[in-house]
Amino acid sequence: MNCTNCGRKIESESVWVRFPCPKCGKTEIIRCDSCRTLENPYKCEQCRFTGP
Repeated sequence: MNCTNCGRKIESESVWVRFPCPKCGKTEIIRCDSCRTLENPYKCEQCRFTGP
């Protein structure tokens, strides 16, 4: 699996999150600890929702 934001492989990381898009619920968002800490925005590929 890769981070939705930066594309980093997260298999080797101990801290990461995976959740459905808050707006449409159809796309799975995966975020590495670095992108979460820096609050890098992510974008849902399905509905184009952007979140922190």
